[in-house]
Amino acid sequence: MAAGTWAIDPVHSSVAFSVRHLMVSKVRGTFDTFSGAITVAEDGTAEVSAEVAVASINTGNEQRDAHVRSADFFEAERYPTATFRSTGVRANGDDYLLDGDFTLHGVTRPISLELEFNGVNPGMGHGEVAGFEASVVLNRKDFGIDIDLPLETGGAVVGDKVTITLEIEALKQD
Repeated sequence: MAAGTWAIDPVHSSVAFSVRHLMVSKVRGTFDTFSGAITVAEDGTAEVSAEVAVASINTGNEQRDAHVRSADFFEAERYPTATFRSTGVRANGDDYLLDGDFTLHGVTRPISLELEFNGVNPGMGHGEVAGFEASVVLNRKDFGIDIDLPLETGGAVVGDKVTITLEIEALKQD
């Protein structure tokens, strides 16, 4: 990628998740409001910053989304954004690991996203675009979202592990 700032294009990007439900299936959803930037230095090192509006959760069910926004889970009024700030990028075979500090629900922890760089394209008259895919599995309890909803038969209504999947298209700004 060329040196400069690359803005995440929310129209051509997505922040999605999946979490185990009733121990036998998964609930999937997206966060519909997010922003971020990739800054590439002249020496090729990159820094990434991103914000996600947790109240923009969309699982296709407004009642469930309202519950997840509540104090039982995200406490979206008190903690309206989740943030990521990179601390480094390192090779991982043909792909990369993007290390950084992730803050959710007022708790900051280091995470490593598995990152695939899909390349750069000249774009469609609005400048160069770069594409990425990334994923990470987080334990919601590590971020203070520790509600337990046990099932009579064992297990829980909502699993602890949440898989976050990012599809990112970034537009060169300068």
